[in-house]
Amino acid sequence: MNDLFSDSLRQLRKLSVYEPMQFRVTKINFDFEDDNFELSPNEQQEVIEETLATTWEASDADDLVEEITNATGWCVNSFYYCYVLN
Repeated sequence: MNDLFSDSLRQLRKLSVYEPMQFRVTKINFDFEDDNFELSPNEQQEVIEETLATTWEASDADDLVEEITNATGWCVNSFYYCYVLN
């Protein structure tokens, strides 16, 4: 996502015009491969479990991927999610 779009979303959130939706991730596959660093299988599972246990706020699926990537530090390869109804 380019910076202009990210800045626009931040501005909308500040104006309270934008109401983020809530999501729960039901299944996720991260790209845990890195040339300089490798997580143990236990650490990988912890990242996955924490992601699944979190209720995420985002504007749409693309924003949800960005939120998860920013929070975990790992790129999302694929995922399934559902909306949380209030």
